[in-house]
Amino acid sequence: MSIANYTELKSAVADWLLRTDLTSVIPTFISLAQAQINRDVRDHRMVSRATSILNTEYFATPTDWVETIRYQINTSPVVTLEFVSPDQAAEEKIKFNVAGKPLFYTHVGAEIQVVPAPDSNYTSELTYYAKIPALSDSNATNWLLDYAPDVYLYATLMQAAPYLDDDQRLGVWAGLYEKAVGALKVQDQRARLGSSSLKMRPRAIA
Repeated sequence: MSIANYTELKSAVADWLLRTDLTSVIPTFISLAQAQINRDVRDHRMVSRATSILNTEYFATPTDWVETIRYQINTSPVVTLEFVSPDQAAEEKIKFNVAGKPLFYTHVGAEIQVVPAPDSNYTSELTYYAKIPALSDSNATNWLLDYAPDVYLYATLMQAAPYLDDDQRLGVWAGLYEKAVGALKVQDQRARLGSSSLKMRPRAIA
C-alpha cells in the first residue's frame, strides 16, 4: 500500500504490526518517531533562515530550531560570528567589557548569546536546521513523507516495539530504520553536490 499521507501512515503501521486495536496510540508512536528523526536526520530540505534586528546580548532561538549552521551580521562586509562554548563566551565577555559589534556567539539553553553585546541595531541572519513539519490530522504530509516514507514507517514501528513488549522485532525495525536514514543521507549528499566533481586546476608555469 502507498504511504502518501498521515492517514495512510497510521494504516500502514497497523498493518505491519498486524494489530487493529492500536488506533488511539499509533499517533503517539508517530510523534515519538518524529522526535527521533529530528535528532538523527540533517537534510538540505531542513535548512532555514531567520533574519532579525540584533540589539540584545541574549535572544531566543526560532521555535523550530534544531541546530545552528551559521550566524552572521549583514553589515558591509558581512561578519560571520565565530561559535564558542559558553565558557569561552564568558571569557570573551570579560575581555571586551563594553558593547560593540558582536564577533562571537554561543548557545545558552534555548537562547543565543552574542559577545560583545550589541552597541547598535544590527541586521542578523541565522541559518539553521529546522524541525521537520510534524504530521497530524491537520498537516497530512511533509517533504520527508514524500521522499522517504520508509524512514517514517520504520521509525514508528521502532517506537511501537517497547509498548508491545516486542524486543525481538525492535532490532529488525531499528536496522531497517538505520538503512533508510543512511539512504536518505546519500540522497542528500547527491542533492548538495549535484553532478559536479572536483576538478584539478592547472598549475601556472613560472
